[in-house]
Amino acid sequence: MARIVRGALLQATYTGDQETMIQKHEKYAREAAGQGAQIMCFQELFYGPYFPQEQDAKWYALVEPIPDGPTTKRMQELAQETKMVLIVPMYEEEAVGIYYNTAAVIDADGAYLGKYRKTHIPQVGGFWEKFYFRPGNLGYPVFDTAVGKVGVYICYDRHFPEGARMLGLNGAEIVFIPSATSRGLSQHLWRIEQTSHAIANGYFVGTINRVGIEEDLGPNDYYGQSYFCTPRGEFVGEVGDAYEEELIVRDLDLDLICEVRNVWQFYRDRRPDMYDKLVAP
Repeated sequence: MARIVRGALLQATYTGDQETMIQKHEKYAREAAGQGAQIMCFQELFYGPYFPQEQDAKWYALVEPIPDGPTTKRMQELAQETKMVLIVPMYEEEAVGIYYNTAAVIDADGAYLGKYRKTHIPQVGGFWEKFYFRPGNLGYPVFDTAVGKVGVYICYDRHFPEGARMLGLNGAEIVFIPSATSRGLSQHLWRIEQTSHAIANGYFVGTINRVGIEEDLGPNDYYGQSYFCTPRGEFVGEVGDAYEEELIVRDLDLDLICEVRNVWQFYRDRRPDMYDKLVAP
């Protein structure tokens, strides 16, 4: 019997405040569940704008602890209601002044499974993330969910193949990559890097980009085009719209993972004994 998992991604425009952003995602999660989705990922820093377009301490007010903060608790209730696994990217406070760009992973029964903290932190015009986040320190966890083994990588991380490989070595079957990336900056890489991670590591990738321009914050024009791809690097259905908000629901045949790995023996033929310079300081 085929092992089919129905996954969902939401590329969303910013509403203007935290509460209505959360409500929007709750609405779409219920819609995805109504379409039979079993797992869903929200976009990077889902309940706000992509505030690192500017450097302003006012945005520190968006931090909250994970899992003890109100949004995680609310998302646990939503996961239990919809019976979906949820990947929920938020602005995390570990302690006073210690903040991370983090995604919580919640199982389909509402149980909190853990979190991934963004490892690679950019500092370039329109993406002033070092002003807001410490680099992640939790490694590359893979979560054993109701639908399979799930890993998370966040936005700028996608430019680094090392972490993508670690997720594969740790057993990931689906890797979600929520992002906020701007038209013209790395758009030509969007369909290359993440499909390459899927191919090199033999897993599915589900990746989200925001869409539209967030007024009063900066010139960033997010180009959407969210998608799922197979371990062969093939898109599952159409890529998301380049300009409009969209809920993307796709069926993922996880049996394809074993089939692809049996043909492309990339794990067997690795030579870690020859890769010393990859971890040289």
